[in-house]
Formats: sequence, structure tokens, C-alpha cells
Amino acid sequence: MNRAEKAVELKHNGYNCTQAVLASYADILPIDAESLKKLGAAFGVGMGTRDTVCGALAAAQMILGLVKYEGKPILSQAKELYIEFKNICGSTHCGELKGVNKGKVLCSCDDCVRNAVAALEKFI
Repeated sequence: MNRAEKAVELKHNGYNCTQAVLASYADILPIDAESLKKLGAAFGVGMGTRDTVCGALAAAQMILGLVKYEGKPILSQAKELYIEFKNICGSTHCGELKGVNKGKVLCSCDDCVRNAVAALEKFI
């Protein structure tokens, strides 16, 4: 099973989108799986339940930092990851992605999880 599908499976087994993406990288991160689950616990339903930044994207950004940071800013990579996700999904905001305001789903949660992993893979 590839990493993106592992993340979707985790999402369907008690993890929110952020936790699922984080936990799917547990094998390469310097943080244990339980701590990753705790780290992502407050990001469900778009950061703080406010339908803002997609939790899957937030997780991808955290992983980017954990993997790529070497004492110098990684702002250009973070920006590229953000843009890549937005281009694939149509937005970076949970509420917009799920069609909360306009009634049209731009990208399902499962696909946001898949796309966050796919976008991140281009940078790590």
C-alpha cells in the first residue's frame, strides 16, 4: 500500500486528516506515532474547527519542516507545497474544499489527504 492510501486508511480508522497524513510518515519522522497523533489532534475540520486551512495541508507543511529544515528557512519550499496543493485541490481552506459555503465540493477529504501526500512527495 502506498503512503497516500495508508493515510486514507488511517483517516477511516479514527484519525482526522492531519493525524492521518502525519502518521503515514511515522516511519521517517523523528517523532513516534502516538506523538504525531497528538500533534495533529487540534487540526480537525480545518484548523481549530473553523473551516480554515486544510488539515492535510497543515500536516504536509509540518512534515516538510521536520524532514527538510537544517537551520535555514524553507519558506520557498513551503510556498511551493502550498501552491501545489491549491492547484491540485482548488483551494487550501477546508470549508471551501468541502463545499460548506457554496454547496459544491471541490475536493473530498480523502482526496485532500491523498493530494497532500502526493504534493509533499515532490519535496522530500
